[in-house]
Amino acid sequence: MSVIAGIRKNEFVVVGRVGMDLFPEPGVATEDATQFTADMGGSSANIAAGIVKLGGRASLVTRVSDDAVGRFCLNKLRDYGVDASYVTPVGGEARNSLALYESRVAGHQSVIYRNGAADFEMTEADVEAVDYRRFGALVTAGTVFAAEPSRSAAFRAFALAREAGLPIIFDVDYRPYSWPTPEIAAEVLSRAGALSDVIVGNDDEFGFMAGGKDKGLAKARTLAAASASIVVYKMGEKGAITFAEGQEIHTGIYPVAALKPTGAGDSFLAGMLCAIADGHDLKTAVLRGSACAAFVVARPGCAPAMPTPQEITQFLADHTGPTQAT
Repeated sequence: MSVIAGIRKNEFVVVGRVGMDLFPEPGVATEDATQFTADMGGSSANIAAGIVKLGGRASLVTRVSDDAVGRFCLNKLRDYGVDASYVTPVGGEARNSLALYESRVAGHQSVIYRNGAADFEMTEADVEAVDYRRFGALVTAGTVFAAEPSRSAAFRAFALAREAGLPIIFDVDYRPYSWPTPEIAAEVLSRAGALSDVIVGNDDEFGFMAGGKDKGLAKARTLAAASASIVVYKMGEKGAITFAEGQEIHTGIYPVAALKPTGAGDSFLAGMLCAIADGHDLKTAVLRGSACAAFVVARPGCAPAMPTPQEITQFLADHTGPTQAT
């Protein structure tokens, strides 16, 4: 199955964590808050929710804690329409990840609790239980590789997806706090990138894999030339460069008054994939991903902020962007 054909099936198996997010009212610091909104979080779960809200189908593969927080996460997955058939509760001391973040840019604080994370307990048996023939593509984010047994399970999922003819879509998503050392992270994420058909990351992440931010663009070009069909090199307010079929596609962004810095990457990937699935060309798909990212950073929450097709159509109609590509 070709990469584009797989994505256009619009049925994704997403490997990685689901967690609980807590965030206070817009503009309020965590330490000053008296009320918090609870919702779903975790990069992979956010991507899955974004895909479903845009009209695609997504199934999540992970583990959750066998407690009230784990059940909260399962309920939220179902509320968003994400298939949780492959989400397995785990007992003992494992706990779901918890993120507290603020809806403000100046002085923004995010506090992530990941000690003994339940999603890192995902095993090879968990990913072997998936019928990959149901899906058009596998999607994952880099955090899934940060610890064992999740790391080996994720690489096993890559192998099983490849055997079933599925393209592999990899969001680098480097989170230093999840990894034992930067050296291990660089080696493992580079290995995952070399096995992927679509790679999405920002300039810091590609630079990290390459051993220096000044080497990141060359790393993206090398991956596109050697193995990946599509590589998206994101540069924040400078836009993105997409490498595909020997071409470099430069795209701008949609400036907004940001409420927070979180959730943009997850929404970008969901928006890009669903745009390809809807038949848009790659440049348009990247721009629609950028529009989805802008939509999310201007609203509270991550999963709840993901746009519907109607909302992103209205956003594009109302917006004067994108900016000129650099």
